[in-house]
Amino acid sequence: MLRLWQLFSQAVTVAVAVLFVVWTFHPEWLRRPLAPAAPLPTLREAAPPATGAPVSEVGGAAAAARASPSVVSIYTSREVTRSNPLRGHPLFGPLFEDNPQTEEQPGLGSGVIVSPNGYILTNNHVVEAADAIEVALADGRTAPAQVVGVDPDTDLAVLRINIAGLPAITFADPSLARVGAPVLAIGNPFGVGQTVTHGIISALGRSRLNLNTFENFIQTDAAINPGNSGGALVDMNGNLLGINTAIFTRNGGSMGIGFAIPVDLARGVLEQIIRSGSVTRGWMGIEMQPLTPDLAASLGAQGQQGVLVAGVMRGGPAARAGIRPGDIITAIDQKPAREAPALLNQVASLAPGSTAQVDLLRGGKSLVANVEIGRRPTEPRRRSPG
Repeated sequence: MLRLWQLFSQAVTVAVAVLFVVWTFHPEWLRRPLAPAAPLPTLREAAPPATGAPVSEVGGAAAAARASPSVVSIYTSREVTRSNPLRGHPLFGPLFEDNPQTEEQPGLGSGVIVSPNGYILTNNHVVEAADAIEVALADGRTAPAQVVGVDPDTDLAVLRINIAGLPAITFADPSLARVGAPVLAIGNPFGVGQTVTHGIISALGRSRLNLNTFENFIQTDAAINPGNSGGALVDMNGNLLGINTAIFTRNGGSMGIGFAIPVDLARGVLEQIIRSGSVTRGWMGIEMQPLTPDLAASLGAQGQQGVLVAGVMRGGPAARAGIRPGDIITAIDQKPAREAPALLNQVASLAPGSTAQVDLLRGGKSLVANVEIGRRPTEPRRRSPG
């Protein structure tokens, strides 16, 4: 009887091990075949207007008709190598060889045609690490794309396809953007195809979101979802206001808070990349933080406005000019410094090799430092795709 029980136990153990292996590597062997899908119902098309007159394009319809041909879908792929999941397992590891499997990982995004010569503006995170990039135009044509240049600090990238005579979008005047103004977001969410959503500008100048190094986002409640990244945010004239780049979400979908890179920032990056293949920015080698009333009082600068120098890179431009941690920057080139993000953008706009006059407060006393601006090193992207 004992011998019979031992044989039974060994058989169960072997069966469980085999079942585990099959479930891990060939789960489809254990699934029941699916029943044939029911045929889709015949869809009824909407009847035309009783008068027979075509619906006129006004407002959002006219803007979408004008801008949509300039918005493209971007499909990427990259090879990813995965090792055997049981490699190193104390029980089953010796049964399997280490045979890494290479698979193709697809990616999805959108882009905006900015030149008839084939230049396309999109997000860096859409094309980052891609081995192959294909662009699908609104008219159905497709073409492989090459990366002209990227700027991780703003999460922008410029592509080019070898097709001439493309419908380039018109850039809007960024100074005309107003909170509450209606806008359209155009892109390829979830890969369903080009989609237009409607909303308003919810806020301007959004920063401190820890998305990019340089932040000055347009916030909108127009629905933006995965796949919209790199697409167009346009006004009611169909002009480009921004490049859709990120959303605030708890479930992976739109929750009414989306962010777009404003067109003036995107245009500056675009022009530099087309001209030289990269983006050059000024740099002083300092770490900044907001100057709170408590900090100002403790540093002998009560009632003063400025930006606190929290750290100085050893051997950097600011250190060579004598700037120290604890100094308060009140102005650069006589332009008042009030917020760290604005000051960061101002320094970035300075030409490397130029000299900037930096007004400081140290221990309640005013000082002036002449800083020779350096070239800002490129930082790696700090966020996952939006």
